[in-house]
Amino acid sequence: MGQDGGFGIGEIDTSRPHPARIYDYLLGGKDNYEVDRRAGDELAAAAPEVRIGLRANRAFLQRAVRYVVGSGVRQILDVGTGLPTSPNVHEIAHGPAPDVRVAYVDNDPIVAAHANALLSSSGATSVVLADVRDPQAVVNHPEVRRAIDFDRPVALLLVAVLHFLTDAEKPEQVVAALREALPAGSFLVLSHATGDFADRSAAQAVYSKATATLNLRSRDEIERFFDGFELVEPGLVQVPFWRPDAPPPPRSGEIGFYGGVARKTA
Repeated sequence: MGQDGGFGIGEIDTSRPHPARIYDYLLGGKDNYEVDRRAGDELAAAAPEVRIGLRANRAFLQRAVRYVVGSGVRQILDVGTGLPTSPNVHEIAHGPAPDVRVAYVDNDPIVAAHANALLSSSGATSVVLADVRDPQAVVNHPEVRRAIDFDRPVALLLVAVLHFLTDAEKPEQVVAALREALPAGSFLVLSHATGDFADRSAAQAVYSKATATLNLRSRDEIERFFDGFELVEPGLVQVPFWRPDAPPPPRSGEIGFYGGVARKTA
């Protein structure tokens, strides 16, 4: 996850599991290595609800994108996008609003390569290799600026990414710096792993061998990321219960992801 996380932007480390590739494997994708599959199997053994949790997180992302687009936002900055999983953010957004522009940001060169191949025909999207730990580099990147006009409302997506930042990496300051770049009328879409519903120390141990550690936080800690924004109903909740458009899946009460959407009013 960048220099502080053990490898630099532009380097592919296939000796250790990578969070984006573990997620890809657990979601049924093929863009992963044996080391990622082993870690994914260990994670599923340590946290049996992990697969339904990741699917619920993706479903939350889809509902949240439709919400912000329905609210009039036509620009999306997706930081920590992970490997492409259909439907992708631009596909979700372009359903109701084909004019939405999307900038995808990730620090894994494998993610960037796959996303570039997927999006090469689309002028309304940019793919940027950058690290959330350096928010100024994200917002000032020429390709981000090509897609995103920071004088108009933006939906900032931080979906299942901040739990890979340690407290020492000051995730609250990262979010604050990104917030400052957003004009009034912008939205923050955020989800984050938690240990509130079960002891997940064994799951955390899986990530101790990965390129980024898993840092579970409580609801109160996660809610602080929304400082400077106004949460929309129903607030910060487990992801299956954020404006569900179908009955939540079985065992939803065990899912260790909180999610919320909030608007910047000033």
